[in-house]
Amino acid sequence: MKKNNPIGLFDSGIGGTSIWKEINKLLPLENSIYLADSKNAPYGLKSKDEIIVLSKKNTEILLNRNCKIIVVACNTATTNAIKELRSTYDVPFIGIEPAIKPAANNSLTHTIGILATKGTLNSDLFHKTSSLFENVKIVEQIGYGLVQLIENGDIDTPEMFNLLKSYLNPMIEQNIDFLVLGCSHYPYLIPQIKKILPSKIKIIDSGEAVAIQTKKILNQNGLLNNSNTEIKNTFFTNSNPKVLTEILNNQYKVIEEDF
Repeated sequence: MKKNNPIGLFDSGIGGTSIWKEINKLLPLENSIYLADSKNAPYGLKSKDEIIVLSKKNTEILLNRNCKIIVVACNTATTNAIKELRSTYDVPFIGIEPAIKPAANNSLTHTIGILATKGTLNSDLFHKTSSLFENVKIVEQIGYGLVQLIENGDIDTPEMFNLLKSYLNPMIEQNIDFLVLGCSHYPYLIPQIKKILPSKIKIIDSGEAVAIQTKKILNQNGLLNNSNTEIKNTFFTNSNPKVLTEILNNQYKVIEEDF
């Protein structure tokens, strides 16, 4: 495997670009290929078997393009499929799961909120992680409809704001002091969320931690790219390239392909 081979990332749409941005910020010399499986979004309402099939399909597309490491930039795909991916393919995988640990360890009210998809909250991996913190109350909320609105480009809309209010207000009433965002789409909602939450409630997402872990694993495998010749970041989507282009601030070309 060559050091200048790309990092591969996939998500059930555009949300994983929040992870890509953190990786790109920390590792600016790395080439990357991002796969937005928007046609099949959201993964959160699909069965475990369906999520595994889609995750394998995405992985194989990225491996066929010579990716040296795969970042599963989707909480639902990580919590449901990463074990299967690691046992099937001989390449390092980086997963993303809700950052419950830092929230639980730092909570003063011993109550934290988690906003995530149904697929993530129902997964074995999530239950295993959340059961480690018996002295902390975890208020779970499925973010029904949020991914679809983000995929449609309806982020800063009254519909989104009202939906978020209906999910967050009950958490505020239960005295949470941390809100964990358990979906890579949700960091794009932070400006809206901040209008609803009292300032004392801290918001945590996994992006920075995933970037740090990606760097660590590349380093361990001798795969960090240190050449700055012709850095290439390529984005593919199978639906609605306009929204992906806008979320990347029109800085990158987005290729629409059927996959």
